[in-house]
Amino acid sequence: MSEARLGALLLLVATLAAIAWANLSYETYQRLWETHLVFGVEDLTLEFTLHALVNDALMAIFFFTVGLEVRREFAIGELTSWSRSLVPVTAAVAGLVVPAVVFLAIAAGTGHEHAWGVVISTDTAFLVGALAIIGPRAPGRLRVFLLPLAVVDDIGALSIIALFYTDNFRVVPLLVGAAGLAGVYLTRYVPRGRAPIYGTFAIVVWLAFLASGVHPTLAGVGIALLVPVYRPNRRDVEHALEMARIFRQSPNSEYARRAANSLRESISVNERLQSAYSPYVAYVILPLFALANAGVQLDGEILRDALASPIMWAVLAGLVVGKALGIFGASGILWRLGIGEFGPGLTLDRLAGGSVLCGIGFTISLFIVELAIDDPAVQNEARVGVLAASVIAFLAAAVIFRVSDRRHPREEAGMFLARPVDPARDRIWGRPDAPLTLVEYGDYQCPFCLKVSGAIEEVKAELGDRLCYVWRHAPLERVHPNAVAAAEAVEAAALQGKGAEFAKSLLADQEHQRPSDILRRAEELGLDMERFERDLRSPEVAARVRDDMLDAEAMDITSVPTFFVNGRRHVGPFDAQTLIRALLETEPVR
Repeated sequence: MSEARLGALLLLVATLAAIAWANLSYETYQRLWETHLVFGVEDLTLEFTLHALVNDALMAIFFFTVGLEVRREFAIGELTSWSRSLVPVTAAVAGLVVPAVVFLAIAAGTGHEHAWGVVISTDTAFLVGALAIIGPRAPGRLRVFLLPLAVVDDIGALSIIALFYTDNFRVVPLLVGAAGLAGVYLTRYVPRGRAPIYGTFAIVVWLAFLASGVHPTLAGVGIALLVPVYRPNRRDVEHALEMARIFRQSPNSEYARRAANSLRESISVNERLQSAYSPYVAYVILPLFALANAGVQLDGEILRDALASPIMWAVLAGLVVGKALGIFGASGILWRLGIGEFGPGLTLDRLAGGSVLCGIGFTISLFIVELAIDDPAVQNEARVGVLAASVIAFLAAAVIFRVSDRRHPREEAGMFLARPVDPARDRIWGRPDAPLTLVEYGDYQCPFCLKVSGAIEEVKAELGDRLCYVWRHAPLERVHPNAVAAAEAVEAAALQGKGAEFAKSLLADQEHQRPSDILRRAEELGLDMERFERDLRSPEVAARVRDDMLDAEAMDITSVPTFFVNGRRHVGPFDAQTLIRALLETEPVR
């Protein structure tokens, strides 16, 4: 079971346990979470209830991981390019504004209009887990759309918590917190032993935010945004491999330490922290939060009060209706206007399902209920709305995805080339306007792709300028561990006009595609090495390869080489004469 599925399952179990506990013995439920804890020595003490410890301290770690993801997306992810980020950013903003408007329209006159923040945010953990459980076939493109959307959604929610749900603001502690954040930023320049320094500054910043009146969970976000993130440098990776080789030849503690440090330092602090904390957040912190906050009483009288409560309906409508209208409406408008990038597989019906699924606002919605509403009875009604909205959004999205899969059968999805040949993005041999088109999805470590390369040369020689040949990337990551890196290297070389030569050298020597081999080939081809290594780490190159991989997933390409002859999938042998015959006999798809 994937981490996303298991995390979502644990969150669901904790939620059901909290509801059952609260309804079987609400007094013991309340008594446990109101248990007082004191930390400190003599006069230097901090006092929390167990509930506050979960919401103020443990949730700071959750928001820290959210901040790490935000930082990563803006540095090396989908939000680095305006053209790629336009659609999810626009949809996310609409998904923040429209639910709030829906909430205010229903809650007007109740005295609780200030609680509009409850409906603004999507629960990213539940969203990813639900997508893994009920998502459509080939969900990769939808996932790539929803994750940056959720990141922008989180930014909006965190900003709103800071601006609208902060009481008793004090300047001096916040200045101390700012100094601590400056220390976090400067720690990147310390050559070694950074972990204790990061930890010390993190504690200082959290305590300062707690004393300032700004919700202390936002300290986690502030720290995360200052943690460095970058794609691995090929030379650093090769140095790590060399240290591991030396340790293998002469095993001792000193070489073991050097090898471990080299491996660790080749990965950015951001990604190391995400890997370290994500399991604790998914398997411990979020289930504990659900157990502490989802204890809603659901007896007949309470349910009648909730059904009669405009706050419950405002929360329910804001999350289910407002989120769907905002996200799908904004995305649909951009779709119709031809603005932004959507990509094959991201159909309107799948966008609709993803938009509805964003109505699961569980974690941050329950979090803001505590901040925005003081009346326990109204808090309970709002929680009923949050839980009901999450269930309805989940079930409605499942239905939409099943209908979508029936409308786009697997057999049809892979029969035609999903993305037309585009001279601006594709690496093309021949004239782009040639009457015959052959598109190959391949993997530079695949022995069958090597074998068929000779047949391709025969096809080119036979058809000449009547043929447009295109190679697209479909690296089989689970089988060929270096295939993605090889594809990225070809794209980086192509930026210097040497993509074809680099690709041929990779196919000709499939046993040597480690980082040192990649760099050696680049030097042999006379590439500008500084530019090549910079391009290898660029999000644009990674996105170019990922786009091809997502297209391949959308067309159900599970083995390579896979050919599309004049826009139609080729089934059968791929020797030269068979391909030539298929090209000449098949009417091009226009």
